[in-house]
Amino acid sequence: MAGGVAPHPDVESPLVASSVTWDALRQLAGFRAEKGCAISLFIDLDPSVSPTPGHAQTRVHSLLDEGEKRSDGAKQTHEQRLGLKADFERIRQFFNEEFQRDGARGYAVFCAGLDNLWQTVGLSEPVPDEVKVSRELYLAPLVPLVGRGEGAVVAVVGREQGRLYRLQAGRLDEVANLFEEQPRRHDQGGWSQARIQRHTDVLAKDHLKDVGEELETQLRRLRYPRVIVVCPEEMRSEFSEVLAGDARNAIIGWTTAKAHASPVELLAAAMPVLEEWRERQETDAVERWREEAGRNGRATSGWEKTLEAASDARVDCLLFQEGVEHSACVCPACGRVSLEGGRCPLDGTEMEERDEGLDLAVHRVLAHGGQVLALRHRRDLEPVGGIGALLRF
Repeated sequence: MAGGVAPHPDVESPLVASSVTWDALRQLAGFRAEKGCAISLFIDLDPSVSPTPGHAQTRVHSLLDEGEKRSDGAKQTHEQRLGLKADFERIRQFFNEEFQRDGARGYAVFCAGLDNLWQTVGLSEPVPDEVKVSRELYLAPLVPLVGRGEGAVVAVVGREQGRLYRLQAGRLDEVANLFEEQPRRHDQGGWSQARIQRHTDVLAKDHLKDVGEELETQLRRLRYPRVIVVCPEEMRSEFSEVLAGDARNAIIGWTTAKAHASPVELLAAAMPVLEEWRERQETDAVERWREEAGRNGRATSGWEKTLEAASDARVDCLLFQEGVEHSACVCPACGRVSLEGGRCPLDGTEMEERDEGLDLAVHRVLAHGGQVLALRHRRDLEPVGGIGALLRF
């Protein structure tokens, strides 16, 4: 994952992903500690909150102390208690000796030594400080990042340029560079000038095809993330024509930048395009939800009905307002989630109450192949508890 995977002594993580994408999130959601417990730690690295490494380190130590106190009373075997103690120490060691901020505005660590899990994740946006100890990983803070372009590709296209970058942890990392120097046109007239111009145009078109093929290759490798193209306006249609349909459909917007712009400058040019796309995504989803809910169609409103639908694998897209939370109950045997406790209606197991109802819903939806969208701009779900869903059936 972005931010790197630091090796736990004698431990190899079974989860390996390059960024916080839907595939990576589903992979994390599928993890369940069988031998011990898993620690999920999130730290806010926004400069206004963590101006120096020392500030972040102090808060990490405080979170870890809090996590250890919470886990003291849990039912654990002697081996599990020792494993959890070693995991807390491993995280301390990482932040004391190995941690590199590298422009990240938030950071997450997932650790379960007895189950061979160690993942560090640099994040593109701030997240609230939090530590959780459970059999499953705490993933709700990552959902807004997936829906907001983390992992997107920025393609810089010109007659000579062909640079591809990927948005990871708040920065652009280069994944391909197809620079091809072209012959220069000159001002001499006659047949020679015309032939040179035609030859130059053919080479430039061939270059665009090469860039387009490389973009398609990278998109297949990365499982088709969203794409922002940075190129002169007069080149947009020409570049679009050389792309296959899947690559063309992955483009969410176009913008321009000065020649030889740095990755920082390219990111500044791409972010308004991403933000416009995010708002469109929210508006489209919310309007669909309003229409379906208004006619009692394929939609749920509020926690009770939404948790029930998530447990029944009926949710196509879970919608929630950023920052919303509610306690819920989960069956430790089958994973069914409900607003009320008591015995599980499926297997009779006594359900356990958890504070993290949203995370429980996210896990169920991802496990059944659904999508999750955190709403930042629209407030339409506030009257129904801040949560709802579009349904498959």
